[in-house]
Amino acid sequence: MIQIVVLSGKGGTGKTTITASLSYLFEEKVMVDADVDASNLHILFDLEESERTPYSGGQKAVIDKAKCTECGTCVNLCRFDAIHKFNGKVSIDPLRCEGCGVCRHFCPHGAVELISSQNGWLRISEGESFPLIDGELFPGEETSGGLVAVVRKKSLEKANDGKIPNIIIDGAPGIGCPVTSSITYTDLVILVTEPSLSGLQDLKRIVETVEIFKTRSLLIINKYDLNDSVVDELEKFANSKGIEIIGKIPYDSTVMKATRAGKSILSYDCPASREITTIHGKISEYLQSRIL
Repeated sequence: MIQIVVLSGKGGTGKTTITASLSYLFEEKVMVDADVDASNLHILFDLEESERTPYSGGQKAVIDKAKCTECGTCVNLCRFDAIHKFNGKVSIDPLRCEGCGVCRHFCPHGAVELISSQNGWLRISEGESFPLIDGELFPGEETSGGLVAVVRKKSLEKANDGKIPNIIIDGAPGIGCPVTSSITYTDLVILVTEPSLSGLQDLKRIVETVEIFKTRSLLIINKYDLNDSVVDELEKFANSKGIEIIGKIPYDSTVMKATRAGKSILSYDCPASREITTIHGKISEYLQSRIL
């Protein structure tokens, strides 16, 4: 089984559009959206949600009113400003509570407990040719890396049960917890960048992150024809890191046309679709020669 993750280091590079396009070219696959803070891969496909499971990645403090004397000890100790005393009554704001347990440990009356809390959803959607596994983290929750791990575990189960050889992961932007959780145990990282100064700097950051995992990387430059000087810098950096550039996708207004129509760019004969098809061929060749 091959696990491929597509990363960008920043938002807006076209990573999800390219991931969705590549998914049409891999014959057998499980698709994964690892951007659990803002999952959107599902809107590019005709899918029907088949399963939704609560995700619990942490605990929240609750007060047993039968034991609480409203002494305020927990109010003074909470460093997250999650516990307040109003009109003589102590209450906990679940959106601020980090589940650290200090209030429970120091409560003189044993009136505080930590209970599992739902932080989001794990979802499975089915299409005609592939399943999609993704997650939805509730606003304000900080367990994105944990939810990505659960999403990926479910995708492995789905692939093993169906004897599906490929898992394609649309990673989150940036270099945070959901990104590192997306890279773990993958076989290949496809990096997508754009010819802007922020694109160059964020590419450098994501490459440093990927190097920690010692995972092979390939690079795609999207909208390459918008800034020749930055493309030169991107090429120099990739060469210095030994990263092969497997494609340069031109700016193509057909991409926006396809998105508005809810269609794959591959359904159009245009420069972008032709280059993405070529990129898929290079990825396949790479997998055959280096991994398989």
